[in-house]
Amino acid sequence: MSADIAEQPAGFARLLESGPSGAIAEVAAEIARRRPRNVLFVARGTSDHAALYGAYLTEIRLGLPVGSASPSAITLYGARPDFTGTLVVGVSQSGGSADLTGVLGVAREKGALTLAVTNNPESALAKAAELSVDVAAGHERAVAATKTYTAELLALLMLVEGVRAGDGRLPAEERAALAELPRLAEGVLADTGPEDLAQRYRFASSLVTTGRGYAYPTAREAALKLMETSYLPALAFSGADLLHGPLAMADPDVPVLAVVGDGPGGRSMRDVVTRLGERRADVVTIGAADVPGASARLAVPAVEERYSPLLDILPLQKLALALALARGEDPDAPRGLKKVTTTL
Repeated sequence: MSADIAEQPAGFARLLESGPSGAIAEVAAEIARRRPRNVLFVARGTSDHAALYGAYLTEIRLGLPVGSASPSAITLYGARPDFTGTLVVGVSQSGGSADLTGVLGVAREKGALTLAVTNNPESALAKAAELSVDVAAGHERAVAATKTYTAELLALLMLVEGVRAGDGRLPAEERAALAELPRLAEGVLADTGPEDLAQRYRFASSLVTTGRGYAYPTAREAALKLMETSYLPALAFSGADLLHGPLAMADPDVPVLAVVGDGPGGRSMRDVVTRLGERRADVVTIGAADVPGASARLAVPAVEERYSPLLDILPLQKLALALALARGEDPDAPRGLKKVTTTL
Protein backbone atom coordinates (compact mmCIF):
# COMPACT_ATOMS: atom_id res chain seq x y z
CA MET A 1 0.00 0.00 0.00
CA SER A 2 2.85 2.37 0.81
CA ALA A 3 4.45 1.76 -2.59
CA ASP A 4 1.16 2.27 -4.42
CA ILE A 5 0.52 5.55 -2.60
CA ALA A 6 4.02 6.79 -3.46
CA GLU A 7 3.50 6.11 -7.17
CA GLN A 8 0.63 8.56 -7.59
CA PRO A 9 2.64 11.63 -8.70
CA ALA A 10 4.23 9.52 -11.44
CA GLY A 11 0.79 8.18 -12.37
CA PHE A 12 -0.52 11.72 -12.76
CA ALA A 13 2.43 12.60 -14.99
CA ARG A 14 1.96 9.50 -17.12
CA LEU A 15 -1.74 10.11 -17.71
CA LEU A 16 -1.19 13.81 -18.39
CA GLU A 17 1.53 13.02 -20.92
CA SER A 18 -0.68 10.77 -23.05
CA GLY A 19 -4.26 11.80 -22.32
CA PRO A 20 -4.75 15.40 -23.54
CA SER A 21 -4.05 14.54 -27.17
CA GLY A 22 -4.49 10.76 -27.10
CA ALA A 23 -7.20 8.21 -26.34
CA ILE A 24 -9.01 10.30 -23.71
CA ALA A 25 -9.23 13.22 -26.13
CA GLU A 26 -10.60 10.94 -28.85
CA VAL A 27 -13.25 9.52 -26.53
CA ALA A 28 -14.19 13.00 -25.30
CA ALA A 29 -14.53 14.26 -28.88
CA GLU A 30 -16.81 11.33 -29.75
CA ILE A 31 -19.02 11.95 -26.72
CA ALA A 32 -19.25 15.63 -27.63
CA ARG A 33 -20.22 14.66 -31.19
CA ARG A 34 -22.95 12.29 -29.97
CA ARG A 35 -24.41 14.93 -27.60
CA PRO A 36 -25.97 12.72 -24.87
CA ARG A 37 -28.93 14.26 -23.05
CA ASN A 38 -28.04 12.72 -19.68
CA VAL A 39 -25.38 10.59 -18.02
CA LEU A 40 -25.64 7.50 -15.82
CA PHE A 41 -22.68 6.21 -13.82
CA VAL A 42 -22.36 2.62 -12.62
CA ALA A 43 -19.60 1.54 -10.20
CA ARG A 44 -18.84 -0.18 -6.91
CA GLY A 45 -16.68 0.61 -3.89
CA THR A 46 -13.77 2.97 -4.41
CA SER A 47 -14.66 3.39 -8.09
CA ASP A 48 -18.14 4.51 -7.05
CA HIS A 49 -16.53 7.41 -5.21
CA ALA A 50 -14.59 8.31 -8.36
CA ALA A 51 -17.88 8.10 -10.27
CA LEU A 52 -19.46 10.51 -7.76
CA TYR A 53 -16.69 12.98 -8.54
CA GLY A 54 -17.43 12.45 -12.23
CA ALA A 55 -21.09 13.16 -11.52
CA TYR A 56 -20.30 16.50 -9.89
CA LEU A 57 -18.06 17.43 -12.82
CA THR A 58 -20.69 16.42 -15.37
CA GLU A 59 -23.53 18.39 -13.80
CA ILE A 60 -21.45 21.47 -12.98
CA ARG A 61 -19.20 21.65 -16.05
CA LEU A 62 -21.44 20.13 -18.74
CA GLY A 63 -24.88 21.00 -17.41
CA LEU A 64 -26.19 17.48 -17.97
CA PRO A 65 -28.47 15.57 -15.57
CA VAL A 66 -26.61 12.73 -13.88
CA GLY A 67 -27.76 9.59 -12.11
CA SER A 68 -26.24 6.54 -10.43
CA ALA A 69 -27.37 3.17 -11.74
CA SER A 70 -28.72 0.42 -9.51
CA PRO A 71 -27.13 -2.67 -11.10
CA SER A 72 -29.46 -5.09 -9.33
CA ALA A 73 -32.46 -3.60 -11.16
CA ILE A 74 -30.98 -5.00 -14.37
CA THR A 75 -28.94 -7.99 -13.22
CA LEU A 76 -31.30 -9.40 -10.56
CA TYR A 77 -34.73 -8.11 -11.56
CA GLY A 78 -34.35 -8.12 -15.32
CA ALA A 79 -35.27 -4.48 -15.90
CA ARG A 80 -34.60 -3.21 -19.43
CA PRO A 81 -34.93 0.61 -19.34
CA ASP A 82 -34.86 2.72 -22.49
CA PHE A 83 -31.37 4.26 -22.53
CA THR A 84 -31.82 6.29 -25.70
CA GLY A 85 -29.82 9.51 -25.49
CA THR A 86 -27.97 8.40 -22.36
CA LEU A 87 -24.24 8.08 -21.82
CA VAL A 88 -23.70 5.16 -19.44
CA VAL A 89 -20.26 5.17 -17.81
CA GLY A 90 -18.92 2.11 -16.02
CA VAL A 91 -16.03 2.86 -13.66
CA SER A 92 -14.00 -0.07 -12.32
CA GLN A 93 -10.33 -0.50 -11.52
CA SER A 94 -10.31 -4.14 -12.63
CA GLY A 95 -13.23 -4.18 -15.03
CA GLY A 96 -13.99 -7.63 -13.70
CA SER A 97 -17.33 -7.24 -11.92
CA ALA A 98 -20.06 -9.15 -13.74
CA ASP A 99 -22.90 -6.86 -12.66
CA LEU A 100 -21.23 -3.73 -14.04
CA THR A 101 -20.49 -5.51 -17.30
CA GLY A 102 -24.10 -6.68 -17.43
CA VAL A 103 -25.42 -3.14 -17.00
CA LEU A 104 -23.23 -1.81 -19.80
CA GLY A 105 -24.26 -4.68 -22.07
CA VAL A 106 -27.98 -4.06 -21.54
CA ALA A 107 -27.54 -0.29 -21.79
CA ARG A 108 -25.79 -0.65 -25.13
CA GLU A 109 -28.54 -2.92 -26.43
CA LYS A 110 -31.18 -0.41 -25.32
CA GLY A 111 -29.73 2.60 -27.07
CA ALA A 112 -27.04 4.02 -24.76
CA LEU A 113 -23.62 5.28 -25.66
CA THR A 114 -21.46 3.24 -23.28
CA LEU A 115 -18.04 4.02 -21.84
CA ALA A 116 -15.74 1.96 -19.61
CA VAL A 117 -13.19 3.75 -17.41
CA THR A 118 -10.84 1.09 -16.10
CA ASN A 119 -7.25 0.18 -15.28
CA ASN A 120 -7.57 -2.95 -17.41
CA PRO A 121 -8.23 -2.18 -21.09
CA GLU A 122 -8.57 -5.93 -21.83
CA SER A 123 -11.24 -6.45 -19.18
CA ALA A 124 -14.77 -7.69 -19.78
CA LEU A 125 -16.11 -4.24 -18.90
CA ALA A 126 -13.93 -2.53 -21.50
CA LYS A 127 -14.95 -5.05 -24.14
CA ALA A 128 -18.64 -4.63 -23.35
CA ALA A 129 -18.54 -0.86 -23.84
CA GLU A 130 -18.53 1.03 -27.12
CA LEU A 131 -15.83 3.39 -25.83
CA SER A 132 -13.05 2.76 -23.33
CA VAL A 133 -10.55 4.81 -21.33
CA ASP A 134 -7.45 3.27 -19.75
CA VAL A 135 -6.49 5.14 -16.56
CA ALA A 136 -2.93 3.76 -16.92
CA ALA A 137 -2.23 3.43 -13.19
CA GLY A 138 -0.12 0.30 -13.62
CA HIS A 139 -0.33 -2.84 -11.51
CA GLU A 140 -1.75 -2.12 -8.07
CA ARG A 141 -0.26 -4.44 -5.46
CA ALA A 142 -2.34 -3.55 -2.40
CA VAL A 143 -5.89 -4.77 -1.90
CA ALA A 144 -6.98 -1.29 -0.75
CA ALA A 145 -7.12 0.83 -3.91
CA THR A 146 -5.16 4.08 -3.86
CA LYS A 147 -3.39 4.94 -7.11
CA THR A 148 -6.20 3.55 -9.27
CA TYR A 149 -8.65 5.84 -7.47
CA THR A 150 -6.73 9.03 -8.19
CA ALA A 151 -6.05 7.85 -11.76
CA GLU A 152 -9.81 7.42 -12.24
CA LEU A 153 -10.36 10.94 -10.87
CA LEU A 154 -7.86 12.47 -13.27
CA ALA A 155 -9.14 10.49 -16.25
CA LEU A 156 -12.72 11.60 -15.54
CA LEU A 157 -11.61 15.22 -15.12
CA MET A 158 -9.76 15.19 -18.43
CA LEU A 159 -12.67 13.46 -20.12
CA VAL A 160 -15.30 15.94 -18.90
CA GLU A 161 -13.15 18.96 -19.74
CA GLY A 162 -12.46 17.48 -23.17
CA VAL A 163 -16.19 17.09 -23.79
CA ARG A 164 -16.73 20.65 -22.59
CA ALA A 165 -14.12 21.89 -25.07
CA GLY A 166 -16.06 20.19 -27.86
CA ASP A 167 -13.11 18.69 -29.72
CA GLY A 168 -11.73 16.59 -26.85
CA ARG A 169 -8.62 18.73 -26.44
CA LEU A 170 -7.99 20.52 -23.16
CA PRO A 171 -7.56 24.30 -23.32
CA ALA A 172 -4.02 25.56 -22.75
CA GLU A 173 -4.81 27.02 -19.32
CA GLU A 174 -6.33 23.71 -18.23
CA ARG A 175 -3.26 21.78 -19.36
CA ALA A 176 -0.99 24.22 -17.54
CA ALA A 177 -2.94 23.87 -14.29
CA LEU A 178 -3.02 20.06 -14.49
CA ALA A 179 0.71 19.94 -15.24
CA GLU A 180 1.32 21.15 -11.67
CA LEU A 181 -0.43 18.14 -10.11
CA PRO A 182 2.55 15.73 -10.00
CA ARG A 183 4.73 18.29 -8.19
CA LEU A 184 1.95 19.25 -5.79
CA ALA A 185 1.20 15.59 -5.05
CA GLU A 186 4.84 14.92 -4.22
CA GLY A 187 4.76 17.76 -1.70
CA VAL A 188 1.61 16.43 -0.03
CA LEU A 189 3.04 12.92 0.24
CA ALA A 190 6.24 14.24 1.83
CA ASP A 191 4.31 15.66 4.80
CA THR A 192 4.45 13.52 7.96
CA GLY A 193 1.24 14.95 9.43
CA PRO A 194 -0.83 11.81 8.75
CA GLU A 195 1.64 9.61 10.64
CA ASP A 196 1.49 11.93 13.64
CA LEU A 197 -2.30 11.97 13.56
CA ALA A 198 -2.42 8.17 13.46
CA GLN A 199 -0.89 8.00 16.92
CA ARG A 200 -3.57 10.37 18.19
CA TYR A 201 -6.37 8.17 16.88
CA ARG A 202 -4.83 4.80 17.60
CA PHE A 203 -7.50 3.88 20.13
CA ALA A 204 -10.50 5.56 18.47
CA SER A 205 -13.63 3.39 18.39
CA SER A 206 -15.37 5.26 15.56
CA LEU A 207 -14.83 8.20 13.25
CA VAL A 208 -16.75 10.56 10.97
CA THR A 209 -15.67 12.03 7.63
CA THR A 210 -17.42 14.91 5.92
CA GLY A 211 -17.22 17.28 2.96
CA ARG A 212 -19.46 19.05 0.46
CA GLY A 213 -19.49 19.28 -3.31
CA TYR A 214 -16.30 18.05 -4.92
CA ALA A 215 -15.01 17.13 -1.44
CA TYR A 216 -17.83 14.71 -0.64
CA PRO A 217 -16.35 11.84 -2.71
CA THR A 218 -13.11 12.36 -0.78
CA ALA A 219 -14.94 11.99 2.53
CA ARG A 220 -16.57 8.78 1.36
CA GLU A 221 -13.34 7.31 0.03
CA ALA A 222 -11.45 8.20 3.22
CA ALA A 223 -14.08 6.43 5.33
CA LEU A 224 -13.83 3.32 3.16
CA LYS A 225 -10.03 3.24 3.40
CA LEU A 226 -10.15 3.51 7.18
CA MET A 227 -12.67 0.68 7.41
CA GLU A 228 -10.76 -1.53 4.95
CA THR A 229 -7.36 -1.19 6.59
CA SER A 230 -7.98 -0.44 10.29
CA TYR A 231 -11.45 -2.03 10.74
CA LEU A 232 -12.44 1.30 12.26
CA PRO A 233 -16.16 2.10 11.88
CA ALA A 234 -16.17 5.29 9.82
CA LEU A 235 -19.31 7.13 8.73
CA ALA A 236 -19.20 9.51 5.76
CA PHE A 237 -21.68 12.38 5.47
CA SER A 238 -22.05 15.37 3.23
CA GLY A 239 -21.62 18.50 5.33
CA ALA A 240 -25.26 19.37 4.73
CA ASP A 241 -26.54 15.96 5.80
CA LEU A 242 -24.34 16.01 8.89
CA LEU A 243 -26.30 19.01 10.18
CA HIS A 244 -29.63 17.23 9.63
CA GLY A 245 -29.42 14.83 12.55
CA PRO A 246 -26.04 13.04 12.70
CA LEU A 247 -24.57 16.16 14.35
CA ALA A 248 -26.18 14.87 17.55
CA MET A 249 -23.55 12.14 17.86
CA ALA A 250 -20.64 14.61 17.68
CA ASP A 251 -18.66 14.79 20.89
CA PRO A 252 -14.99 14.80 21.99
CA ASP A 253 -14.77 11.00 21.68
CA VAL A 254 -15.77 10.86 17.99
CA PRO A 255 -13.03 12.28 15.74
CA VAL A 256 -14.22 14.14 12.64
CA LEU A 257 -12.17 14.50 9.45
CA ALA A 258 -13.57 17.48 7.53
CA VAL A 259 -12.44 18.26 3.97
CA VAL A 260 -12.49 22.05 3.71
CA GLY A 261 -11.04 23.49 0.52
CA ASP A 262 -11.62 26.61 -1.53
CA GLY A 263 -14.70 27.35 -3.58
CA PRO A 264 -18.41 27.09 -2.69
CA GLY A 265 -18.12 23.63 -1.16
CA GLY A 266 -15.25 24.59 1.12
CA ARG A 267 -16.85 27.84 2.18
CA SER A 268 -20.06 26.05 3.15
CA MET A 269 -18.05 23.58 5.25
CA ARG A 270 -16.72 26.32 7.50
CA ASP A 271 -20.13 26.64 9.15
CA VAL A 272 -20.21 22.87 9.61
CA VAL A 273 -16.83 22.96 11.37
CA THR A 274 -18.04 25.81 13.57
CA ARG A 275 -21.11 23.80 14.59
CA LEU A 276 -18.94 20.78 15.33
CA GLY A 277 -16.62 22.94 17.40
CA GLU A 278 -19.59 24.15 19.47
CA ARG A 279 -20.19 20.52 20.38
CA ARG A 280 -16.52 20.17 21.36
CA ALA A 281 -15.97 17.58 18.64
CA ASP A 282 -12.38 16.66 17.83
CA VAL A 283 -12.22 18.09 14.29
CA VAL A 284 -9.26 17.76 11.93
CA THR A 285 -9.58 19.59 8.64
CA ILE A 286 -7.98 18.71 5.32
CA GLY A 287 -7.28 21.93 3.48
CA ALA A 288 -4.92 24.78 2.70
CA ALA A 289 -5.88 27.06 5.62
CA ASP A 290 -6.82 26.75 9.28
CA VAL A 291 -10.54 26.81 10.08
CA PRO A 292 -12.01 28.09 13.37
CA GLY A 293 -13.36 25.22 15.42
CA ALA A 294 -10.81 22.66 14.22
CA SER A 295 -8.08 21.33 16.48
CA ALA A 296 -5.64 20.32 13.75
CA ARG A 297 -5.16 20.32 9.98
CA LEU A 298 -3.70 18.03 7.35
CA ALA A 299 -2.15 20.47 4.92
CA VAL A 300 -2.77 20.40 1.17
CA PRO A 301 -2.07 23.10 -1.44
CA ALA A 302 -4.65 25.70 -2.39
CA VAL A 303 -5.89 24.78 -5.85
CA GLU A 304 -9.08 25.26 -7.83
CA GLU A 305 -11.87 23.27 -6.23
CA ARG A 306 -12.20 20.90 -9.20
CA TYR A 307 -8.63 19.71 -8.67
CA SER A 308 -8.75 19.37 -4.88
CA PRO A 309 -10.00 15.74 -4.77
CA LEU A 310 -6.81 14.56 -6.50
CA LEU A 311 -4.72 15.99 -3.66
CA ASP A 312 -7.03 15.93 -0.62
CA ILE A 313 -7.25 12.14 -0.60
CA LEU A 314 -3.47 11.67 -0.42
CA PRO A 315 -2.96 12.50 3.30
CA LEU A 316 -6.06 10.48 4.10
CA GLN A 317 -4.64 7.44 2.31
CA LYS A 318 -1.46 7.88 4.35
CA LEU A 319 -3.53 8.21 7.52
CA ALA A 320 -5.35 4.95 6.77
CA LEU A 321 -2.04 3.18 6.23
CA ALA A 322 -0.38 4.63 9.33
CA LEU A 323 -3.41 4.04 11.53
CA ALA A 324 -3.63 0.41 10.48
CA LEU A 325 0.01 -0.11 11.41
CA ALA A 326 -0.42 1.76 14.70
CA ARG A 327 -3.33 -0.52 15.59
CA GLY A 328 -1.28 -3.61 14.81
CA GLU A 329 -3.08 -4.49 11.58
CA ASP A 330 -1.71 -5.44 8.17
CA PRO A 331 -3.09 -2.96 5.59
CA ASP A 332 -1.84 -5.18 2.75
CA ALA A 333 -3.97 -8.12 3.86
CA PRO A 334 -7.38 -6.81 4.99
CA ARG A 335 -9.60 -9.47 6.51
CA GLY A 336 -11.97 -11.10 4.05
CA LEU A 337 -11.06 -8.89 1.08
CA LYS A 338 -9.66 -9.69 -2.37
CA LYS A 339 -8.36 -7.36 -5.07
CA VAL A 340 -11.28 -8.12 -7.39
CA THR A 341 -14.74 -8.28 -5.80
CA THR A 342 -17.25 -10.18 -7.91
CA THR A 343 -20.91 -9.20 -7.69
CA LEU A 344 -23.63 -10.63 -9.89
